Amino acid sequence: SGAGISVESRLATFRSSDDSLWNKFDWKRLASIGGFYEDPEAVLNFYNERRKQLLEVEPNHAHKLLADLEKWHDVTIITQNIDNLHERAGAANVIHLHGEITIQRAENDANAIIPFN
Repeated sequence: SGAGISVESRLATFRSSDDSLWNKFDWKRLASIGGFYEDPEAVLNFYNERRKQLLEVEPNHAHKLLADLEKWHDVTIITQNIDNLHERAGAANVIHLHGEITIQRAENDANAIIPFN
């Protein structure tokens, strides 16, 4: 699925429209490792706001229709969306190409990845 599927659920896209997030915010500052090292608090605050938005929205009809397909077919949804609306609609097999906003990872000094929610 593409970025537009979650627009009906009132989530802004990152780059596919005039009111997209990257038209409002500097992606180099908020979506790059350099930006994170420069100002980790700004990056975390930006994504925490996106996570907060998820608590205020619901899966829309398109999410639910795709989830319902699993009743009759072997379906895997491959999405570039980072939200969890496909899963909340009931889809069991979802691959997130750009990661999942509800799952954070941090690296410690030994470069091990530490998941935290």
